[in-house]
Amino acid sequence: MKPWLARVLHRAVRWVGKRLGPHEPMPGGETPVLPAASFDALPPKACVTVVIPALNEARRIAGVVAYALADPATAEVVVVDDSSIDDTAALARAAGARIVTSSMLGKGPSMHDGMLAAQCEIVAYLDGDLAGLRPGIIGDLCRPLLRNEADFVKARFGRGGGRVTELTAKPMLKVFFPELAGFGQPLGGIIAARRSLLQQLAFEDGYGVDIGLLVDAHRAGARLAEVDIGSLEHDSQPLHDLTVMANEVSRVIYTRARAAGRLHAEQISAMFESQRQAASALDYILTRRRGRQRLLLLDMDGTLTTTRFALELARATGQEAALMEMLDNAEDDAATRSERIAALFRFVHRQQFERVARAAPLRPGVIEFVNRMRRAGFMVGVLSDSYFVAADIVRRRVFADFALAHTMQFDADVCSGHVRLNTAFQPLAEGDGEPVCKSHVLRRFRADDGGPPLLECWAVGDNLNDLGLMRLADRAFAIDPKAAALRGEPGVVVIQSFEELLPLVPEPPAQREGA
Repeated sequence: MKPWLARVLHRAVRWVGKRLGPHEPMPGGETPVLPAASFDALPPKACVTVVIPALNEARRIAGVVAYALADPATAEVVVVDDSSIDDTAALARAAGARIVTSSMLGKGPSMHDGMLAAQCEIVAYLDGDLAGLRPGIIGDLCRPLLRNEADFVKARFGRGGGRVTELTAKPMLKVFFPELAGFGQPLGGIIAARRSLLQQLAFEDGYGVDIGLLVDAHRAGARLAEVDIGSLEHDSQPLHDLTVMANEVSRVIYTRARAAGRLHAEQISAMFESQRQAASALDYILTRRRGRQRLLLLDMDGTLTTTRFALELARATGQEAALMEMLDNAEDDAATRSERIAALFRFVHRQQFERVARAAPLRPGVIEFVNRMRRAGFMVGVLSDSYFVAADIVRRRVFADFALAHTMQFDADVCSGHVRLNTAFQPLAEGDGEPVCKSHVLRRFRADDGGPPLLECWAVGDNLNDLGLMRLADRAFAIDPKAAALRGEPGVVVIQSFEELLPLVPEPPAQREGA
């Protein structure tokens, strides 16, 4: 482009920005897009921290790091490793990145950890699976920030978004946040923003993190902009992941709309609850098995954590005495006891459940053990007689693949006092074993005909409610057992810590084949 034409375009863009405001839509719902050609040719100084959240991105991570470091705007690259079981961290470090280990499984926590680790005021995010990037994108993305024309910048790329973008995100934005409807890639993870702004925003745990940041930045009064970066290559999501992504994106937009006073339909909360319950179903978990033939099942209370979730929640809500009375009642069956305990927590907000689960102390060595078992080809699950709202948080804290637990019912994020027993804990056929038992989870995995047969299962528990599972597993371990019966159980190895299990972890499949 001719220099004089670039100057004219630049003046035009600035004039439009002053007339409409950086976060106001153009007539017809179009968001002002700043083409790279409208910027001065001189690259900015190195003043940007590039953050790359990464989970098992060994195939492309080195190339993405090298690309980021080659941009004149980049001062440092921080790769936040989400406990990858491949060589992501080593390859990123060798390519010149600084490595930060994520504090919790999920893209949102990784993005937050990267922001906290950033040494620059301007932070740019890239995905770890990108390819086909043209030179200079980071500089182009950050120029509106350096010119003090914007506080939050999204990248626009390609002709349109994916299925979830076009069928879920954009239609919902048009309804609830029409001033954001013109953004071409509202779900895109290529973002640049001021660190001081990001510190004020909430980072969602899952797929909704990018749309959540966009809406929250707008609601915080930040100046928004969008930069066209051309086309790029990006790994596509499997079909079953798209369903979860669409549900999560919907939940985030609905939540923001309600907080903004733009939503008054109570039935939406019921829809959120049904979506959360779907994530705790075994059928969904089996679709994520992906051919793995080895399984590790871990009890939560007393095994992964040193405390019992229900007891800690009772202490936090002043119900400890009532809970202890129920636990001492040997006449109740498992289902009745679960209902009675759930009733104790009626009117407790979901955030209280989550706070207790996040604060529960983990046993030393459990994260390393889970990581090494996943590297060895095991699918790792957390089982709990407690509630999925807590078990899924603990699952992500130890970087396991899934969690199965009973589902506490919430109405508008307030506990109703009712619990729905997870069918995965119930017999495949009536009268086949205990009415509610963790051993049925393993039976259902072995009965799954959607992939290759299960070859091996390890189980780790700590109490009598884990005994049925341990008896059925190929290898069983009782960690710091609470019942004397576990110490004398044939086939159950008593251990005091997860460090004792590390020497027993099999070699990864590739190493076994090459041996």
